[in-house]
Amino acid sequence: MAPVKMVNPDEAEPTNNTKINILSGLESIASLMSTAEETPEPISTTVQGSIPTWINGNFLRNGPGKFEFGNTHYNHWFDGMAMLHQFKIQKGHVTYMSRFLQSDAYKKNSEVDRIVMSEFGTLAMPDPCKNFFQRFLSRFEMMEPTDNASVSFVKYKGDYYVSTETNFMHKVNPENLEIVEKVDWSKFIAVNGATAHPHYDPDGTTYNMGNSYGSKGAMYNIIRVPPEKMESNETLQGAKVLCSIVPANKSHPSYYHSFAMSENYVVFIEQPIKMDLLKIVTCKIRGKALNKGIYWDPKLDTVFHVVDKRTGEVIPMKYHTKALSTFHQINAFEEDGFLMLDMCCADGGQAISNYLIQNLRKSGEALDEVYNTTDRTFPRRFVLPLNVTDDTPTGQNLNTRPSSSATCVKISADKVFCQHEDLHGDDLYKYGGLEFPQINYSRFSTRPYRYFYGCGFRHMVGDSLLKVDLKDKTLKVWHQKGFYPSEPVFVPSPDAVEEDDGVILSVVLTPSQDKGTFLLVLEAKTFEELGRANVPVNIPYGFHGAFSASA
Repeated sequence: MAPVKMVNPDEAEPTNNTKINILSGLESIASLMSTAEETPEPISTTVQGSIPTWINGNFLRNGPGKFEFGNTHYNHWFDGMAMLHQFKIQKGHVTYMSRFLQSDAYKKNSEVDRIVMSEFGTLAMPDPCKNFFQRFLSRFEMMEPTDNASVSFVKYKGDYYVSTETNFMHKVNPENLEIVEKVDWSKFIAVNGATAHPHYDPDGTTYNMGNSYGSKGAMYNIIRVPPEKMESNETLQGAKVLCSIVPANKSHPSYYHSFAMSENYVVFIEQPIKMDLLKIVTCKIRGKALNKGIYWDPKLDTVFHVVDKRTGEVIPMKYHTKALSTFHQINAFEEDGFLMLDMCCADGGQAISNYLIQNLRKSGEALDEVYNTTDRTFPRRFVLPLNVTDDTPTGQNLNTRPSSSATCVKISADKVFCQHEDLHGDDLYKYGGLEFPQINYSRFSTRPYRYFYGCGFRHMVGDSLLKVDLKDKTLKVWHQKGFYPSEPVFVPSPDAVEEDDGVILSVVLTPSQDKGTFLLVLEAKTFEELGRANVPVNIPYGFHGAFSASA
């Protein structure tokens, strides 16, 4: 095995950005970031082409849908009030409905027609009806965590919930999008929040991550929720903290949006997007929003922490790579003593700050500048050797897989330094990278796989749909100028044999056409359009969704 050059994290070479396209003349997407009206009763759609009759169920979507109350407005895309969408697909026909999530945040803001609940990028101002002294004292009150669950639809014990990243979720009825129950993670386990991206074992056991904050600082916690209910009205009963991981800096833990999972391991990615807890705790006193306590530190490594799902043991070996940021993982699987970790990565960590609503509503050269200064995200594979011992030699590449160009080098008794392999060819650069990755999750999560899907990003939101074939790193593309598709969701066909037997569902928006929304159905294998269901409504660009098959 040939030795490779020893890599010091401080000396890691920067990624060559010469292939990144600088764009100009971007179309305004302000209308995709504007408040919409809800459609609480199902309406019919007009189908062009044909939608396979075997698709029966609800395609559920979540995202921000209201960006102001009265003359107060939100500052960040993540702040908008959750709007839930349902595309009911039955025997080739589609109906659409939507509702604003009736969260406490939404109801309190609505009652007085102004923002009274702080969000990620918006600090609620004191009640103007109070006198000066009362307004001053209100700055010393603890900030109440929001229950504006605008990120995703997730499942626990067979029930659907809408989730954000605080301790609050809402169990919802997918048939009418109404809240069944507000659920507080902290009533069941000692965490102050959880991600909106859990992972699932085949039996329905659910894993998630959440932070806890105590007198000794922050901890990262791996959470496990049992697959079944003991009683019909249960929510998170039986949830347990599988293990806790100590941050590199307890007063500056890493921000994370998700994590990875293989058959036997959970992988937590401790990235250099940091949370200054002192600034966050004092944000009201300082008159600053919560996002002002989050910063990027490119001098730090990214560290992969590997946890045995069976025992809760944190593997002593730490896997390092250069500074990167990641919001979404693609897949992770074990093979030949290695753990393959595939994820969408950027070399910078400033993207969160660029997604201010005022930036997304810009036009002309100002919008071009926002896009061209936003980090592009690309799919990468890291190879983590699982069987590193005291006898494992240092200074040479431990990745013996001939098909992989990723490297992993033991540099000390408890440290392996990893360099990634690109999971794409040069053609992905012209599509602006890839985000919102999805796979055939039910059959290929935690297993070796061949295909993944995502959005290409030649704009601040997705402007194409992409299918990547890992066998030869080639692309299939759906793109129509002026149309902006959402995260692609794979739905397997009932008689599926091959990995890509099924369809891709995506909600497509067009800012230049009033009420030009449609549900797009692609054949996953060929990426050819099968049909579309035109919806006579305007919808803001959203985040994540799920397909709930009919029984």
